[in-house]
Amino acid sequence: MDKALRSDYLQAMGIQSWVRRGLQDEHAPPGRALPVSSGVAGPHPVESLDWAELQSCVANCTGCELHQARTRTVFGTGNRQADWMLIGEAPGADEDRQGEPFVGRAGQLLTEMLRATGQQRQDVYITNILKCRPPQNRDPRPEEVASCHAYLQRQIALVRPSLILAVGRIAAHNLLETDVPVGRLRGRVHHYGVERIPLIVTYHPAYLLRSPLEKRKSWEDLRLALQVSGTLQREPPGP
Repeated sequence: MDKALRSDYLQAMGIQSWVRRGLQDEHAPPGRALPVSSGVAGPHPVESLDWAELQSCVANCTGCELHQARTRTVFGTGNRQADWMLIGEAPGADEDRQGEPFVGRAGQLLTEMLRATGQQRQDVYITNILKCRPPQNRDPRPEEVASCHAYLQRQIALVRPSLILAVGRIAAHNLLETDVPVGRLRGRVHHYGVERIPLIVTYHPAYLLRSPLEKRKSWEDLRLALQVSGTLQREPPGP
């Protein structure tokens, strides 16, 4: 990323530029992964689907009532071999129309946040807990999360990220199976699933638009993500 652009963004957030130094280990009690779903796609379990099959399965899903009012499903976007996987809550109105996550005002801020770390949207993989928009952007219901869970699990398995960034309260609570406030979850490294993928919690960009003074804390979360991902090495793909 162009250093001047990065500096401009940080100044706009009221944050001083920083220089990466020696990495520090971050250890915290691991988060608890959600139980594996038994979702199926036709005659084949979701866990056996490739990308094209999985996306088709999501597009045709009628597993919960949300399919009745959706315009489009919102599958995910970005680099399917990314080191970073960003998981948000659910599509909003803009996402429902365009079929892509984080495309509204909050998405624009998320794009700028990624640019500040030296990455573009296409460098990471972005998806949501839910693949359909809840009415009036209400919180997802447990049965809706359960219906989408197998899809999300398969996306994580296919991407094989080195780090998961849980974006916002709903994502953090569902991925870590907790109701601890985001403010107490952020600032440390959790782990997700049996593979113990490092997971970092940060505020949702929509919240930052309402509470701009919290942007500094979100930048601290991104710094932590950079530190953690800088200590990790991706395993070579299997045969």
